[in-house]
Parts: sequence; C-alpha cells; structure tokens
Amino acid sequence: MPDARFLVVFDADSTLLRNEVIELIADEAGRGAEVAAATEAAMRGEVDFAASLRSRVAELSGVALDAFARVRARVEPTPGARELIATIHERGGVAAVVSGGFHEILDEIAPALGVDVWRANRLGHDGRVLDGTVDGDIVDAEAKAASLRGWAAERGIPLARTIAVGDGANDLRMMAAAGLGVAFNAKPAVRRQADLVVGPIDLRELVPLLP
Repeated sequence: MPDARFLVVFDADSTLLRNEVIELIADEAGRGAEVAAATEAAMRGEVDFAASLRSRVAELSGVALDAFARVRARVEPTPGARELIATIHERGGVAAVVSGGFHEILDEIAPALGVDVWRANRLGHDGRVLDGTVDGDIVDAEAKAASLRGWAAERGIPLARTIAVGDGANDLRMMAAAGLGVAFNAKPAVRRQADLVVGPIDLRELVPLLP
C-alpha cells in the first residue's frame, strides 16, 4: 500500500456517527431500552466489553436481515464528519474506523463518508434472521489498538503521526497507542485519560489537530 502522511482512526458509534447502532437494531426487536442501558454501562467501563456485547447481541435474536435497510436510514453522521474526512485526504492522510459495532451497517455508511478502511464485528444469522450471536472474534479494546498499529505499519506511518478519536472505555487502548488520543463526546473516564478533550459535538473541531 502507498505511504501516507498520517492516520486518523475513529470509533464509530457516538463518535463518527451520532447513534449507537446496536440500539437502533434493538429497536427492531422492541428491546431498545434494555440494550441502551447495557451499552451505557459498557461505554463507562463498568462491565467487560466482550461479555456485554454478547449479551446485548443475544437480545437481537430474531431480527430480520431486511431490517438493516431501516437501521441504515436512521444512522446520522456526526456534524462535520464529511468535512473532516475530506480535509484528512486533502492533507495526505488516511481516515479509518474501528468499531465495536457491525459491518452490516458500516459497509455502506463508511464508504459513503469517505472512510478509507474500517473494521467491525459481524452478526450471526441463518440467512433470514439474526441468531443472537457475534460471528468471529469480537472487536474489543485490544483489537482496536491492534488495528491502529497495523494500519499505520501497512502504510509506513509512524505511530507518532497517528490520531485516535473515541468516546468510550473500549477506545482507551487505541488512544494510548496513538500519537494523539482525542476524547470526543466522551465519558468522564475517557476524558480523564485522553491527551486532548474536544467538547463541541462537531468533528470540524479536529481540523486544527491534523498535521
């Protein structure tokens, strides 16, 4: 792969996107409130992320695959997302997303925003409905950090020229691995440990941080 000047890795839910996508899918099963409460606890770091994700995904059992079109229609990019990604490209950088969410949503949303590379979880199904499982290894905190390191290495980018942007406890390891860890729309524990805290919910606030 060709070298790039720098790399910016975003979390998806509540960072690059305004929504928590698992809650939108849970709405299709009538279980949105229960899943939202569990998601909030996971993002605060109160429970193990992988165990929490498995329990939340179990609540999605029976949701029809054709529900994804309705879910994608409800997903809202965070204000400034397209402008920030366009600026990253103008300056010779790479925009990436690593998410504890799902490829079933990101595979359409990410390229539409101009994201270059992304990684997320996959939902198990029988070809018609979700079976309540995660298919394959879970993208957790360590997987997020490993993705940042791997994408940087593939493109010849020193870690010092990487930026990680996240909001939840499962973003802390990738934020620590990056040259600059930015807490955006973040939980208190994340704000305390980040290199930089961005308050306004507008991704254009990050443009001055780009090399």
